[in-house]
Amino acid sequence: MKILVTGAAGFIGYHLSQRLLAMGHDVVGLDNINDYYDINLKLGRLRELGISGTPADNVLLTGEIFNDRFQFIKMGLEERDNLYNLFETQNFDIICNLAAQAGVRFSLEKPFTYIDSNILGFMNILEACRNYNVKKLVYASSSSVYGLNDKIPFSTDDNVDHPISLYAATKKSNELMAHTYSHLFGIKTTGLRFFTVYGPWGRPDMAMFLFTDAILNDKPIKVFNDGNLSRDFTYIDDIVEGIVATLFDEQQEPLYKVYNIGNSKPVKLLDFISEIEKSTGKTAQKEYLPMQPGDVEKTWADVEALKNDFDYSPDTDIAEGVREFVTWYKSYYNQ
Repeated sequence: MKILVTGAAGFIGYHLSQRLLAMGHDVVGLDNINDYYDINLKLGRLRELGISGTPADNVLLTGEIFNDRFQFIKMGLEERDNLYNLFETQNFDIICNLAAQAGVRFSLEKPFTYIDSNILGFMNILEACRNYNVKKLVYASSSSVYGLNDKIPFSTDDNVDHPISLYAATKKSNELMAHTYSHLFGIKTTGLRFFTVYGPWGRPDMAMFLFTDAILNDKPIKVFNDGNLSRDFTYIDDIVEGIVATLFDEQQEPLYKVYNIGNSKPVKLLDFISEIEKSTGKTAQKEYLPMQPGDVEKTWADVEALKNDFDYSPDTDIAEGVREFVTWYKSYYNQ
């Protein structure tokens, strides 16, 4: 199949593209390569996929590995005309939309960036699917839609009408927009609420990267809510397997579906830090701070629906996952 992966230079998009290529599919990757975090990390991921040099704007670049089955284009989802041209010329079978402005805390500083990328950009993807007869769209939602929900584990049956960050509000909006297009135009849409994804090539703004970087470089780490937090940390390989399962779902009904995708085994923040200390062989200097605006105390995914429909079974424990990340980090940064 020919599959469009938006956000292909991002953490999850890169790993998904690798997996799809290994399966024998043709992949077109799209990313605007913004400077929310170090673009060299994004370019490094693209090099792993066979794209060398700095990708040019709105020009398809063919990779040098995987039998030239990976192409990349630097483009933002907001570029409606360019996006439509891409759909018109490529004849995609499936779309996996992972592109978005990420980060809960950053949405307090740059709110319009989230509207442009996550709302307008997602609308352009939906319209492109409608106008160019793409009948399947899998897209990234987020565990942040649960807001201050105190019922655990979080279930897709829970009410999510009270987001506490603009980022979360945009993701909830995406789910509502997808429902509308499934109902009106018969597009099969599947939303995936990701729970704290981590692993090699991870994002520098996430706890795994921030803590490892600080500990190895003898800098203090910021521990919010005095360490009274827990997260459903989910290793990247388990996430990718879940995405792949939904991409190739052959069921005709229902047209609209939302799933949680997580490890379903929440880990206390201080235990998570302890695992990093074990893997690095160093002790963290902890700076205890109050809860940050937009953050939640705990996350925990109910993944029974994904297990029932796709036999989803995450099997990477936190110790193994942390070791894999630390090994990658030391190699990438020559430590």
